[in-house]
Amino acid sequence: MDCLLTLLIFFPFFGAILGIVIKENLKSYAVVISGIELALAGLLWFGFDVNNAEMQFLTSFPVIIDYGISYCVGVDGISLFLVILSAFISFIGFIYLDEKNETKKLIISLLFLEGIMIGVFCALDVILFYVFWELSLVPMLYIIGAWGSGSRIYAAVKFFLYTFLGSLIMLVGILVLALIYADSEGHWSFNLLEWYASLETIPVGLQMWLFVAFFCGLAVKVPMFPFHTWLPYAHGQAPTIGSIILAAVLLKMGTYGFIRFSLPLFPDASVAFLYPMAILSLIMIIYGAMVAFAQEDIKQVIAYSSISHMGVIMIGIFSLNLEGITGSVFFMLSHGIISGALFMLVGMIYERRHTKIITEFGGIAQVMPHYAAIFGIMMMASAGLPLTMGFVGEFLSLLGFFQVSPIMAGMAGVSIIFGAVYMLNLYRKVFYGKLNNENNYKLQDLSKREWAALLPLVAVVIWLGIYPKPILNPINESVNKTLNILYIRAQQETRDFFGVYIGDIIIKDDNMQDSEGEK
Repeated sequence: MDCLLTLLIFFPFFGAILGIVIKENLKSYAVVISGIELALAGLLWFGFDVNNAEMQFLTSFPVIIDYGISYCVGVDGISLFLVILSAFISFIGFIYLDEKNETKKLIISLLFLEGIMIGVFCALDVILFYVFWELSLVPMLYIIGAWGSGSRIYAAVKFFLYTFLGSLIMLVGILVLALIYADSEGHWSFNLLEWYASLETIPVGLQMWLFVAFFCGLAVKVPMFPFHTWLPYAHGQAPTIGSIILAAVLLKMGTYGFIRFSLPLFPDASVAFLYPMAILSLIMIIYGAMVAFAQEDIKQVIAYSSISHMGVIMIGIFSLNLEGITGSVFFMLSHGIISGALFMLVGMIYERRHTKIITEFGGIAQVMPHYAAIFGIMMMASAGLPLTMGFVGEFLSLLGFFQVSPIMAGMAGVSIIFGAVYMLNLYRKVFYGKLNNENNYKLQDLSKREWAALLPLVAVVIWLGIYPKPILNPINESVNKTLNILYIRAQQETRDFFGVYIGDIIIKDDNMQDSEGEK
């Protein structure tokens, strides 16, 4: 079991390299490889101790000893389910791929991307994390540029430049943190767990600058307002499988980074930037919803709705309490499943009509009743209907921020209303009314391949909407551990903030008991 994470990360790479010599049945081959990867992720979950908040399945060995760079991987309750999400969405994506349109290069790129995404969520050496973070740009750039439509080259280049430039600024922050550690401890290290335990309390002024450096890399990936402009282009021009992976997993790398790096490493700056971050998130929520309502392209409606929902995740993270951060992590998972399903559904109708313009449709529920039913379920889950997966994370995120600012939480809660408005408006225009366009008369309903891809997504959305406990409990433990680290490493003024606005943090770690006693 000690090497399970390493196997999870590199097995898709092995599959991609072996796929170069495979000449036939490439889709079946990709489904088998991703199916094995999903089984390994299931084994990871099965062997995970849900009552243990520490990093598990740790594997570490030195790579560049003089500079403290190592291969170090592990998972906790936060990263575990993001790893499973990456494997699950990749598996469903390969099932969805149309055999007529499959190419060897596309499948190899997707397999490489799957391993890279899992590497991002498992890496505990910050340099290793950064390597996986940057490598994720390469296959997605290729997927958009080679298999996209319209101005795909412009969309691919814009995606690459935004994310690459932001990441370079984040790299500067990483190097500064390593220098601080070296000055404090007398040796180099990029091990995140060692940074948590030994990195001296950073002066607030320097924390602010470092927070901004990490913000530049993470906010672009989320994407936060005003760094969001690459996303509608990327989604609009990307092939369906590219949009599915981008929305379901790649955007979560940014929000994951805020929880894993920004909060525990810069606790005082995180509190200082709480309201600015909340305001930006609030703009994302309202702006994304309003622009989504105005779109004439089905795919663009889903793209801008993603911006709005990512704003809810961000506001949950910067509630800086157990309910909000746990809700945001759960919302990452639910948004990944729901948005991936919606982009897949848009791709299905595009394959039939070769258009995504809303006015080209109307009344198609009459000829595609099963498609309309599945779309309706995912639409309501996206709008936060209770007893669906979309409701749980959204509710907990807003509940967490309500403890900080009831007024701003109430404004963010309007996102539920806005989400219902633009999604119901889209559904009405596409599926109801008269079937006037003769091009829609003979549309085929869902095929066996499409049923196979959609049914698991529907099952997960309903199951975890009704019974989210198996996911929430492990997340709770690890989020509380993260808050412990944040609280102990913060200065007294920041601890007072927690005591006044958030409530007491439960200190579970024995080493942290001493620090709490000193207080």
